[in-house]
Amino acid sequence: MSEAIPSGAHRILFLNTLAFTLCFAAWTFNGVMVTFLVDNGIFDWSQVQIGWLLGIPILTGSVMRLPLGILTDKYGGKWIFVGLLLLTAIPMFLLSFTDSFAWYAVMSFGFGLAGAGFAVGIGYTSVWYPKHWQGRALGIFGAGNAGAAITTLLAPTLLNTFTDHGQNPDAWKTLPMIYAAVLVGMAVLFALLAKNKKPAVSTRTMAQTLKPLGNIRVWRFGLYYFLVFGCFVAFSQWLVPYFTNVYGTSLVIAGLFASLFSLPSGVIRALGGWMSDKFGARKVMFGVFKWSIAISALLMIPKMEIFSPGKGINATQKGTVAEVTETAVVMENGKIYTYSPKTAQQEIQAEKAPIFPKKSSWQEPFVNPGDQVEKKQLVVKGITRINFEANMWVFAVLTLVVGIVWGIGKASVYKFIPDYFPNEVGVVGGMVGVIGGLGGFFCPILFGYLLEGTGLWTSSWMLMLGLSILCYFWMSKVVKAILKRHAPELSDKIDHH
Repeated sequence: MSEAIPSGAHRILFLNTLAFTLCFAAWTFNGVMVTFLVDNGIFDWSQVQIGWLLGIPILTGSVMRLPLGILTDKYGGKWIFVGLLLLTAIPMFLLSFTDSFAWYAVMSFGFGLAGAGFAVGIGYTSVWYPKHWQGRALGIFGAGNAGAAITTLLAPTLLNTFTDHGQNPDAWKTLPMIYAAVLVGMAVLFALLAKNKKPAVSTRTMAQTLKPLGNIRVWRFGLYYFLVFGCFVAFSQWLVPYFTNVYGTSLVIAGLFASLFSLPSGVIRALGGWMSDKFGARKVMFGVFKWSIAISALLMIPKMEIFSPGKGINATQKGTVAEVTETAVVMENGKIYTYSPKTAQQEIQAEKAPIFPKKSSWQEPFVNPGDQVEKKQLVVKGITRINFEANMWVFAVLTLVVGIVWGIGKASVYKFIPDYFPNEVGVVGGMVGVIGGLGGFFCPILFGYLLEGTGLWTSSWMLMLGLSILCYFWMSKVVKAILKRHAPELSDKIDHH
């Protein structure tokens, strides 16, 4: 029989999820705030400084996941989460008194601690649920990723309201104060309603606590999470300049599309947890990697227009060109070479954005009146135009789908952890979270270098394709190794099915 769910477990899950949602909203605060401050001329920060301010909170939250995961395993999650919320609120409040880049960077380093709430919540949620409910519980908790969409959707409107659409720019200081107040309120609510609980084994030495990190499985799970979470965080920010540069959209529309990517990806995580419980995390992750490979392969095709030599016309005999009209080349010997010029319809089609690549062909004269033409010489050249606009709506739908796929994968990765490390969920979950969070810090940097090196915005999706293939083949190799040990007869068949 399945183990019963302890009394109060669902209440703890609700509190954890709510707290993590608010933490995630605070963690991604700079994406909106820094853009507003620079666009309104409140601070004159360079693009390099802006990049650092966007990355500092992500880096802090990622690195601090491991130590906070260890503390959660040792002392339980209640007071660790309360302390985290209060500590995060302090630099968030002090952000309102910023008058320089250095001060803003230090405060960003402080409130970036909010991102470590994931490791606390994972460990604290896990101890309350039996094995058969772990995937669902951790998936529901992970839906707090949707906090990124909350900031993207609400913060710009609040800033416009407080500042009277930029007429009173100093009023931006109200927003970090509100965020700080919300974090403090959540800490009080958590302290009053939550009940502390520690893992069964919580008296280990530091060496014993860190021992699981020597297991290659932890780092493999980290790579999976680098893809499904780190790249999710990266694209939550990267898609805004992507849409404005590739499709020429406004910032508002670009922000909306970015929210449509991040919000479903966060919410769907609960479904990923249920699927992992029902079908097994490994089976779900195989599906996630396959879908990620397929969609990345589609998204990596750049918006482009290719002109190539097409079907031309060669002279059938020697002669002199007498006249070149709009549809024919007339020779002095009476020979006429008729051709198909570019039509008005083809001009119209060139302005459209077809879903699939569109081919059109026409011909142009290659000679002028009075030219001497030898037999088999090119008289009329052919031109073939292949136009691929990477239709914006198709692109948006594909990013929505890959976001959902990654959201399911985020829950599945964390389903593995309590299965393999039931008494070290905090430390292992923290390390996996660190690796995943670092993806959110490093990927935008890699995207920038790839864009600079290739000149292609779709180079970021080329990187996603490579990562997806790596994850898929590493998992396949592990599964085959397991089968060789325990069921060699199946291992021989796996290559044929």
